[in-house]
Amino acid sequence: MRRSILSSLRAHLGRLVAACLAIVLGVGFGTLALSVHASASHGIDETIGKSNAGVDAVVESDRRSIEPKDVAAVQKLPQASSVVVDTGAYLQIQWAGQVRPSYLPIKALYDTSKIAGPKTSSGRLPTGNLEIAIPARTAEKNKVALGNKLQLSSYDEKRWTVTVVGILDDSTSFGTGAAVATPQAVKVFEPQGYVNQIKVSAQPGTDQAALAAAVGAVVPGLQVYTGAGWIDHEVKSFTNGIDVLGGVFGMFAVIALFVACLVIANTFTIVIAQRTREMALLRCVGASRRQVFSSVLAEASVVGLVASAIGVVVGVALSALGLALSREFDLELPPISLHLDLVSIFAPLLLGTVATVLAAIVPARRATKVAPLAALRPEAAPAAASKRGVVRLILGFLLLAGGGLLLAASAAMSQVVIGVAGGVISFVGVLAIGSLLVPALVRLLGALPARKGGVPARIAVANAVRNPRRTAATTSALLIGVTLISLTCVGIASVRKTFDVTMDGEYPVDLTVRTYDEKLPAGAEQQLRDIKGITQVVPIRTVDVKTGDQTLTITGVDQARAGSIIHNPQLAAQLRPGVALLDLQTMRMLQLSDGSDITLVASGHKVTLKAQQAAGLDPITITQGDLQKLAPAAAISGFWLASDPKADGPDVIDAVQQSLPSVKVLNVDGGLAERSAYTQVFDVLLIVAVGLLGVSVLIALVGVGNTLSLSVLERTRENALLRAMGLTRRQLRGMLAVESLLMALVAAGLGIVLGLVYGWTGTAALMSSQTDGKVQYAVPVTLLVTIALVAAVAGLLASVLPARRAAKVAPAGALATE
Repeated sequence: MRRSILSSLRAHLGRLVAACLAIVLGVGFGTLALSVHASASHGIDETIGKSNAGVDAVVESDRRSIEPKDVAAVQKLPQASSVVVDTGAYLQIQWAGQVRPSYLPIKALYDTSKIAGPKTSSGRLPTGNLEIAIPARTAEKNKVALGNKLQLSSYDEKRWTVTVVGILDDSTSFGTGAAVATPQAVKVFEPQGYVNQIKVSAQPGTDQAALAAAVGAVVPGLQVYTGAGWIDHEVKSFTNGIDVLGGVFGMFAVIALFVACLVIANTFTIVIAQRTREMALLRCVGASRRQVFSSVLAEASVVGLVASAIGVVVGVALSALGLALSREFDLELPPISLHLDLVSIFAPLLLGTVATVLAAIVPARRATKVAPLAALRPEAAPAAASKRGVVRLILGFLLLAGGGLLLAASAAMSQVVIGVAGGVISFVGVLAIGSLLVPALVRLLGALPARKGGVPARIAVANAVRNPRRTAATTSALLIGVTLISLTCVGIASVRKTFDVTMDGEYPVDLTVRTYDEKLPAGAEQQLRDIKGITQVVPIRTVDVKTGDQTLTITGVDQARAGSIIHNPQLAAQLRPGVALLDLQTMRMLQLSDGSDITLVASGHKVTLKAQQAAGLDPITITQGDLQKLAPAAAISGFWLASDPKADGPDVIDAVQQSLPSVKVLNVDGGLAERSAYTQVFDVLLIVAVGLLGVSVLIALVGVGNTLSLSVLERTRENALLRAMGLTRRQLRGMLAVESLLMALVAAGLGIVLGLVYGWTGTAALMSSQTDGKVQYAVPVTLLVTIALVAAVAGLLASVLPARRAAKVAPAGALATE
């Protein structure tokens, strides 16, 4: 049998190429996910380990702050060799070119002979009280060089001029680091400096556990870690997000491998069906059913092992390329080099091989059930209405109904786990009834081309539904990919819309700009309007008023222009003459309810308004006309700003904060920062998810092309007969293109419908409890149409090679083919 297996592999290698490609893609993607995760985790472990070298115990504030007496107690311990007190100051700094100061954290230097500390990439560490060393990223961003003078100031208006004597090496640190100065300088900058941590190194002969126990005994109420425990704590704080991302990558890798299994199973089913005579001859010359079954699994094992090994190599290469490209972007992360462990290499290799063997079991069993003499006769088309098929259909409908009920329950009860179970069960039901559903949809969709496209189109529709089980298996792989992509797009669009509506309620105005006890320049409105990304600027006026015993600040805004700046239309409609909009806290403080009268008094003027609760605006907001009744001479004290949704939020905020240079203190507030942060997350999630799921679609399209290729081989005599009867090569290629297009469109259409259902129910389950049931459902029409078009084009491309192969066969030669 060994010779038979090897000769069979050589003879049918071309037919197994598509299955091999599917395995390579699935395993390669899994290897990529695992190796990138392993490299990132190892890089973080190494970086944090280096930055905490020599640390045997760490004291961190827990239920209370670290006090000087705690530091003194630790320093007196005989087990402690070196004690480092992590203290710092937080000062304002005036960078060159900035209108207003920013903030700079400064940490105190310490003895680094036993515990690792900051090092310079150029210059030296500070030794004088008016010297400072700043991180390299901060220096590069603000164009600071050695010898530059910097202006520092504290919260109580004290000022210092310091000299930059060193640039700190932050290439192996996370984010933007702190500057460093001498302990005496930090004490001057911040006399009441906050102690962040105490790091301790042990005397020779004292282990970390003993040192941590001794430290814990003298600092009750504070959290004490061993050195190894502290490193593990820090690593987890950084790798939690990486682990989550690794889980997401792993999930998509499993999906890609599952789709590959469908392609593999379909490929082996067709290949074994074409080799029925060969299998029968083996049975006739003495091969047992067990030997035939084993030979098929052996072929699958060889194919799986070789293709998985290639996939591992491809995945490792892509990982190295991706990590190299990541160094070109300023992510404020230390450089991460490729790190491979046993899991990232052998797990994908083993999974790919095992998945291939498992996918081949059903076709192998089917090969052993054909009687030798029956197999030597021409095989009839499979019956569509077998008892097994009926049972499968009944089970499929039951699963579909049960899954649908679970989806409805998850949306009503806000239980994501129930929704996931319902989605999986219902989707399995869809796959089970695929042999009935897919051909029906193909006939429905193919009615128009069959009517308008002539004989080739009618033959294409007939061929597409000739073998319902094969057609369903072929489209199921593409169906999974399209469903997942549609689900992701619909889910993210719905969550984003829900988030936008929630943000419109909490932060109806993007940005507010205010001054306190300062006069705005005459051209302030135009200066703000000229900022890139700002679309609307509406001035506001404020006045202090009395209501009862309370003194409150009232904001007045032009009613006619407020609608262009307030995102919430209902809130904008509430703002009208005779009405005062109050936030919930102010309503409770004044003991008011909706519709209550509120009387405001300012400078001898009085006005009575109807109170209405409104979230997101100032404590009390009224129309500009009502404000002028209270303070006719009230000057403009600030502005409400609207931004372009496509603009970069942080850049817009920075530009606004550095605007109006004649104003000393400018307060910039609003929901733009939070909105922009979440929008960026949604955009990244969508790009990553679509990109990852695209791999499964690519594998599925390999399956479509494979099915067409094998069907061309199956129908060699039939195609030759059509050619002999007058069908041209162009018509033959068109026939296969229509067949492929129909399968792709059915998978795309059904996948988009399922994606809408799953995306909406998932959004309801995820967001209902967080939004009091006010979930917004979105239909990303552009993305869904794009998905359908890509599936259609890909289906056509999948038919190119099979069609060329079919068209090249001469009719006379093909008619003689067995």
